[in-house]
Amino acid sequence: MNVAGLPLTGRAVPPVPLWPLAGRLALREARGGLGALRLLFVCLFLGVLAMAGVGSLATAITVGLSEQGQTILGADVEAQLAQRSPTPEEAAALRSFGGTASVNVKMRAMVRGESGDALGKQLLGELKAVDGGWPLYGAADLAAGGGNAAVQAALARGAVIAEPLAEQLGLKVGDRIGLGEAQFEVTGILGAEPDKPGEGFTFGPSVLIAMDRLAATGLVQPGSLYRHHTKLKLPAGTDPVAVTAALKRKFPDAGWRLADRRDGAPGVRRFVERLGQFLTLVSLTALAVAGVGVGNGVQSFLDRKAGTIATLKALGGSSGLVWRTYLLLIGGVALAAAVAGALAGALVPMVVVQVAGDLLPVPPAIGLHAAPMLAAILFGLLVALAFAVPPLARAGALPAQRIFRGSVEQWPWPSARALTVALGAGAVVAALAVAQAAEQLFALGFLAGVGVVLLLLFALGTLVKLVARAAPRPRGVLPRLALANLHRPGAMTRQLVVALGLGLSLFATLAFIETSFNAEIRKTVPDKAPAFFLLDLPKEDAERFRASLPKGSEVRMVPSLRGPVTHVNGVPASEIKDLPDGAYVLRGDRGLTWSASLPQGNRLVAGEWWPADYVGPPLVSMDAEQAGFLGLKVGDRITVSVLGVEIEARIASLRQIDWDSLGFNFVLVYDPHTLRDAPYSWMATVTPPAAAQAGFTGEITRAFPTVSVVKVGDVLNQVGTLVRQMGMAVRAAASVAILAGIAVLVGALAAQARARIYDNVILKTLGATRRQLMTAAAMEYAGLGLLVALIALALGGLAAWLVVTQVLKFGWKPDWVVALTTVLLGAAVTLVLGLIGAWQTLGAKVAATLRSS
Repeated sequence: MNVAGLPLTGRAVPPVPLWPLAGRLALREARGGLGALRLLFVCLFLGVLAMAGVGSLATAITVGLSEQGQTILGADVEAQLAQRSPTPEEAAALRSFGGTASVNVKMRAMVRGESGDALGKQLLGELKAVDGGWPLYGAADLAAGGGNAAVQAALARGAVIAEPLAEQLGLKVGDRIGLGEAQFEVTGILGAEPDKPGEGFTFGPSVLIAMDRLAATGLVQPGSLYRHHTKLKLPAGTDPVAVTAALKRKFPDAGWRLADRRDGAPGVRRFVERLGQFLTLVSLTALAVAGVGVGNGVQSFLDRKAGTIATLKALGGSSGLVWRTYLLLIGGVALAAAVAGALAGALVPMVVVQVAGDLLPVPPAIGLHAAPMLAAILFGLLVALAFAVPPLARAGALPAQRIFRGSVEQWPWPSARALTVALGAGAVVAALAVAQAAEQLFALGFLAGVGVVLLLLFALGTLVKLVARAAPRPRGVLPRLALANLHRPGAMTRQLVVALGLGLSLFATLAFIETSFNAEIRKTVPDKAPAFFLLDLPKEDAERFRASLPKGSEVRMVPSLRGPVTHVNGVPASEIKDLPDGAYVLRGDRGLTWSASLPQGNRLVAGEWWPADYVGPPLVSMDAEQAGFLGLKVGDRITVSVLGVEIEARIASLRQIDWDSLGFNFVLVYDPHTLRDAPYSWMATVTPPAAAQAGFTGEITRAFPTVSVVKVGDVLNQVGTLVRQMGMAVRAAASVAILAGIAVLVGALAAQARARIYDNVILKTLGATRRQLMTAAAMEYAGLGLLVALIALALGGLAAWLVVTQVLKFGWKPDWVVALTTVLLGAAVTLVLGLIGAWQTLGAKVAATLRSS
């Protein structure tokens, strides 16, 4: 009986079901060894690892935020007000829900060392004044232990400071520090601050004092930048959502920010979601690169199985049996690789906690998170299907005569149905990725760019073969051999171009992004940044402050107060839905100022600036970008709440702001008449002469105890650290794509080397020396590598330009020398790897090779 179900005698028997038979044949093939399918396994493992790792880490942090919502927020419900305390009516409403209420006040303040080794030193810290009920949830503790009771006992005697503050100022328990106009004894070093993760980005380490000691500091003045928090621990069974809704209905114009335990740190959550989305797209790039490896691995495997396939068909096996057999085998390997990659990716949160746990905003929820693992496996299998179906379909269409013609016959192209399946799988991948993205247009553009790059490289590989075939034959034997190797039957030119192009494009993109970003920082900061920011300067001290500055100082002062946007064209801000992530003007409090003239670093793009002596109805100038997010134009109206007083103003103009100036830039700038009588303080930027900068902070804080001094260099270092950490995360995800690209390249070179064994044996039989064959291989790989390097430089430059200018919104200042050196080094590595593969093939025994061919 043959494999088609017909006996050799010709007597009919029932047909054999194809799937069970294909399963048995696939198991036999698997027992014979995976061969080139190892490349499929490695590439798919790396791609799924990247996606599962990014997804698991993002999910672990998000779940951690959700599970620890009460602890992070420090309450079931929190009401935050800027620059004021709740009115008696608001306070009564907050306490009317029962349970327990706790109050604290947060602000920036200079911490001055007043004794011991810290004498004369000062550092900007985050001051938190707490009452006896803090914390409502979680456990505060001292470094020496004792829990909440020990912390409250220490606060009753003095100040409790964070360990970084103690280390930087050289403080220890028993030393004295100055806060504003008061001095405190350090009575404890803080070991645990449960609600710290919910505070987001801060300028310094924490300093805790008792609420009843805050007035003595003199830091809370009209116009001071402080935040008043009322935290509620609700009775069991009380819905926090209903509480916040009731407060919004009763006090629609209070201007407070209400939060509940479901989302204790919304800023952290948004940051994690956006970074996770970007890293997921990078991981999809790694999967796309892995898909190329899958296609190459399957093609190489099937090529080596051509004799088996042709024999199977000669014995009556149908094309359906062939593709079912190898589909089951390849699908099994792909499933094993995807599951292994997902399991390895699930370990990423644990590894990150061990390596960089202190850098995470909240402790992640360690465990196996099924959703990102299953999603990664699904993406991996779909990518494997998309890239494996074309070579599988071509193998099914292979004629039996192929066994007699060796490798001189070209493989047939896949059928239209196979291409439809492959394209459909790719479309499903793209649709799923876009559907789960927060910024769907950006995700679609990103994936489209990856697809275009793959198509361009595939077209380039095809073009190279066509040009090499049509080009005039060189006179020299070795150049002619090198040229023929590019288009000969069985040549892996197209696969090499795609694999090498992807790897070098990724290298070039990272080189362009990093050098452009570094150049932007180097160029912008030294030229434009002031040396110091000063906050909370009392308005009555303005002239005395100017007089106290070192001679030759550059100073700019602006009035400052804060308040939330409560209405837009009469519509409550809380009722405006479906805003883009960039519309931050409606989130929390906004800095407000006024000016008689157009601020520095601003350019009018619509409307007109008011006269310097304007007196009339309130006018405001708004940042054009934020106005665009809200759909606002000149003549529309916007309302802010300043210390509980609502001020509606007409938008007189829109401004384009140069945020790179590192000066004082405000989204909302009012006419001088509207806010001049409101309580405010001054903000200032100061650049003293270089010789006076070392002692500037100490002199200012001694003369003006309530002023906070921010050294710009320290802030830039802190921001730079955050950016570098983000860059490390992106590079870690991108490195998986690069590793997959290297695996694809090595696999293509190995397949190329195997295909050359018979050719090299024939050439050696005809008298060619190893040196001649190595020289021809060097010409081939050097020419191909140089061509692809230049194309990759262009593709990487285009991709980096889009990321730098359109996503990061930075200037385009790449270092072309570094990028060119990067891709040329990559091409050189390819040359070396290709020569290593060629050298290994030259060791094949002539007689043994000819007998097996």
